[in-house]
Amino acid sequence: MPEPVGGHLPPYEWDSEKSVAYEAAVEAIGAVVGAYSELISAEEARPERERDEAAIEQWEAAQTACQAERRMLDPDNTDDVRRVRTEYARKLGELAQAAR
Repeated sequence: MPEPVGGHLPPYEWDSEKSVAYEAAVEAIGAVVGAYSELISAEEARPERERDEAAIEQWEAAQTACQAERRMLDPDNTDDVRRVRTEYARKLGELAQAAR
């Protein structure tokens, strides 16, 4: 019987404070990705001749960058997790203002 894919991975001990901070950072990134989705959707709902295609492309690129950061976020890097939480909270506020 073949060994499971994760069979060679060493055990990992989660620190609850670290894991909560990491999950909050991941959720903050997800909220920003969702805010970009709302902006894109609203812009795409406009008549074609009135759409700002450059803005849509910019928001899609920003979403891609957010998703890459989410994939690269290391739960053990507490400084980076803290930075992401702060930065993405600010971004979410800015996007909420832009949506108004």
